[in-house]
Amino acid sequence: MAWLVLIISGVFEAIWATALGKSEGFSRLTPSVVFAIGLVASMAGLAYAMRALPIGTAYAVWVGIGAVLTVAYAMLTGDESASWTKIVLLAVIVGGVVGLKVLH
Repeated sequence: MAWLVLIISGVFEAIWATALGKSEGFSRLTPSVVFAIGLVASMAGLAYAMRALPIGTAYAVWVGIGAVLTVAYAMLTGDESASWTKIVLLAVIVGGVVGLKVLH
């Protein structure tokens, strides 16, 4: 259960990070509200998962999921340029996250 919550929390990390960028310094209401809700959900899930998982593993997985999804979303929407190099490097992060899960 802790792993599932951690994965969902990583998704919420990507949501709040993307919303933060779209909030334009908290001057836009909807992205600012999405940021706040996403941040609370992400942190609550991370805290829950850390009750059963080692802090280093949980944090690395949480950040990895959030980072990969944030960059992937930005590339898919055209907010960030896509390249094969970026895709390979994101795959390396995913491999690291999977490796941490397998080792646990």
